[in-house]
Amino acid sequence: MRVLIYRYNSIFEPDVISVFKSFGLEVLEERAEMEKKLTKPSETVGLIANHIVKCRDEKDPLLFVFSINFYPAISEICEKMDTLYVCWSVDCPVIELFFTSIKNKHNRIFLFDKTQYMRFAHYNPECIFYLPLATNVERQDAVIASINESDKKKYSADISFVGSLYTEKNKLYDMKLSEYIKGYIDGLIRAQLPVFGYNFIEEVLSDDIVEAIKGEKIVTNNSNLVEPVDKYYVAHSLIGMQLAETERIQTLNMLAQDFCVDLYTQSRTEALVGVNVKGSAKSLSEMPMIFNLSKINLNMTMRPIQTGLPLRIFDIMGCGGFLMTNYQSEIPEMFNIGMDLEVYESLEELREKCNFYLTHEEERKQIARNGYLKVKQYHDCKQRLKTMLSYIVN
Repeated sequence: MRVLIYRYNSIFEPDVISVFKSFGLEVLEERAEMEKKLTKPSETVGLIANHIVKCRDEKDPLLFVFSINFYPAISEICEKMDTLYVCWSVDCPVIELFFTSIKNKHNRIFLFDKTQYMRFAHYNPECIFYLPLATNVERQDAVIASINESDKKKYSADISFVGSLYTEKNKLYDMKLSEYIKGYIDGLIRAQLPVFGYNFIEEVLSDDIVEAIKGEKIVTNNSNLVEPVDKYYVAHSLIGMQLAETERIQTLNMLAQDFCVDLYTQSRTEALVGVNVKGSAKSLSEMPMIFNLSKINLNMTMRPIQTGLPLRIFDIMGCGGFLMTNYQSEIPEMFNIGMDLEVYESLEELREKCNFYLTHEEERKQIARNGYLKVKQYHDCKQRLKTMLSYIVN
């Protein structure tokens, strides 16, 4: 049986492809967007249609078309050509979920954030599902088994953070905003920063504030949307990015006052003080070593992911790394806090817990081991994709 994967170079794509192949599926890949990032929807439609027609001509029709995150254009062509379209969201926010295409009956949309799922599931309840993310433990085991003394010297650290600072993704920098609006945004961010497990920004934004911030950056609500998107866009795609930038810089600078902190990123880092900036890390070959060899791996979930667990949590634990993460309400549904991983709900708590676990090696190693075993047993890509296929193949 054949499946077609539309690729845009998500770090999760290779793992999904590997697992599908292990299930005995023949995987075809459409890689145009990997080479041309600004591929137009009309081009995408043509590419997908050609694959569907070719497979039918060869008397081996596609079982489904798959993508990481939702593409309205792919949904539309699959609907017209009577082909299943399967996607798995790994990001928040995803503005494309607001398009009426999510109502198409050939969709099978899987969302990892329960709040995201609750928001959209009622538009197509038989075709939209909640499915947490997962990691490829087998692949990461192979990388970790290859670690040598040189790798240990290069990647060992007290505290490591791998990820964007969102300095390059903050669209507010390019917008001409009044001093009042800038102050309003700063006030919202200061109010949200100390609150973990609940994101209130969208609900407190007034229509006037939304209008003043959004400018001409997005298409105002129209018949192609299932609900108004402006407030969501401003809260999560604009303010949410600045909030993530502020939080990550503040947190790393705080930790660097007392600890040795290594950062792997492609973002601008001039706002950091005392942090060891290491540059970027290769996702498949270097990141597993960093996670495994760091005493503490820090995760800071960006606030637009309101309740769910980002991919980074599963990747760190699946590498046998000790995870220190901000609190998310879905964590207790999958893991035991203090046994499989550690969480913090304030910067002071983060500082105290980092100090504790850097000086209590046995406790730290046991938690890392517990977390690894839990992920391997319950949150590996093979288990998760079997669940996905159970909703797709009768």
